[in-house]
Amino acid sequence: MTDVKTLTKKEILEKYEPVIGFEIHVELSTAKKMFCACDADWFQKDPNTQVCPVCLGLPGALPVPNKTALEYSIKIAYALGCKINLEQQFDRKHYFYPDLPKGYQITQFYKPVGVNGEVDIMINGKPKKIRLRRVHLEEDTGKLIHEGDNSLVNFNRSGVPLVEIVTEPDFANAAEAKIFLKMLQNLVRRLGVSDADMEKGSMRLEPNISLRKKGEKGLPNYKVEVKNINSFNFAVKAIESEIIRQGNLLENNETPVQETRGFNMSNGKTVSQRRKEIAEDYRYLTEPDIPPIVFTKEQIDEVVKDMPVTPYEQFKQYINMGIDEKISWTFVEDKHLSQLFDSINKQDLKNIGADKVKIAKFIVNKYKQYNFKDKKQVLDAYKKEYSKDDLDANEALEIVKQVIKDNPKAVADYKAGKQNAVQYMIGQFMRTIKRRVDVKPVIEMFKKELDNLGD
Repeated sequence: MTDVKTLTKKEILEKYEPVIGFEIHVELSTAKKMFCACDADWFQKDPNTQVCPVCLGLPGALPVPNKTALEYSIKIAYALGCKINLEQQFDRKHYFYPDLPKGYQITQFYKPVGVNGEVDIMINGKPKKIRLRRVHLEEDTGKLIHEGDNSLVNFNRSGVPLVEIVTEPDFANAAEAKIFLKMLQNLVRRLGVSDADMEKGSMRLEPNISLRKKGEKGLPNYKVEVKNINSFNFAVKAIESEIIRQGNLLENNETPVQETRGFNMSNGKTVSQRRKEIAEDYRYLTEPDIPPIVFTKEQIDEVVKDMPVTPYEQFKQYINMGIDEKISWTFVEDKHLSQLFDSINKQDLKNIGADKVKIAKFIVNKYKQYNFKDKKQVLDAYKKEYSKDDLDANEALEIVKQVIKDNPKAVADYKAGKQNAVQYMIGQFMRTIKRRVDVKPVIEMFKKELDNLGD
């Protein structure tokens, strides 16, 4: 019997390289659902109270697309660098699951909102391009609640507008994926199209992971999808768990099964759910109750005319100022801090004797201490901490002489050639004067007085 190999993650990554892509679902913050007039704010409402014949899939109910959801999805696709399709189409994706009342989901397959996008993320100070395969709009499903041996269905979420963002497998590791996912969450929030709150399920992450031998080109002959992850850190753990699991299967001459898996939060491992379907399994067909939706270029331009700066563009602006990555990303994530920093102009900096890098660090490092409300408070606090009072020469000389008199050991050390003795005496000087002053003339005073002392 052949021994079963068990490799560590480090050993696996010496022989294999991960191939990682993502499907990300983002619930849109519209007032109404995707195809009916039901309230789309379903979270923490009594079960099955936000429903109607349309979102319950009852016979004869006709769907009517939500105009705001269409516009929101266009904004997302445009911000991700996608080519926006002027003609978009809804289709039926057929599968049976208890949370899908119609037996099919209305989605976009043949003519989605946008295709072939591209965005940059920053990896170790260098930009890396991430390609977006497609952005499409669909309706969300209901929510299953498992209680003991029973499974209950809450259809309040059924029909909420949902954007699916599909990347190409361009991520080399979980860390890169996390950077992209955080950037994406920030993007949809600043677009105002979703709160992207993962605790509420309004942003759900589904990594697709496979491994290939180092040096090989092309995609592996299998792909494992981990469904419905609601945390960046859980996504990282799921990817790393799969790297170890798949790597050990490959090392023992087994090809991982192409399947859908779930993530167990308690042990940080994935668990098999079902074999992975392919497009043909869903029997896509054009939705007969919704005609194609045709936009003009002028209509698209109107939708995207007031787009905010993207997180990456803002991040790059700060990096180009010489601000480090951590502080730059803090500004990207915190609108209040970035607005404080952006409000400080060249004259303000000149008045307080600072540069942009120093004031950026000061805002981020001292915010909790001062709880800055406006620019004036930042500038006053900086001056308080870093400005230096004018030095009265006569007062300073008297203190210098007193410090020398009170510290004969330090004087002896100086005479013995120990230059750091001066630093000790400077410390005593600063404790006496009790305010911030320029120490350069004080050092010169000490040296002059010490050198004039007899041996």
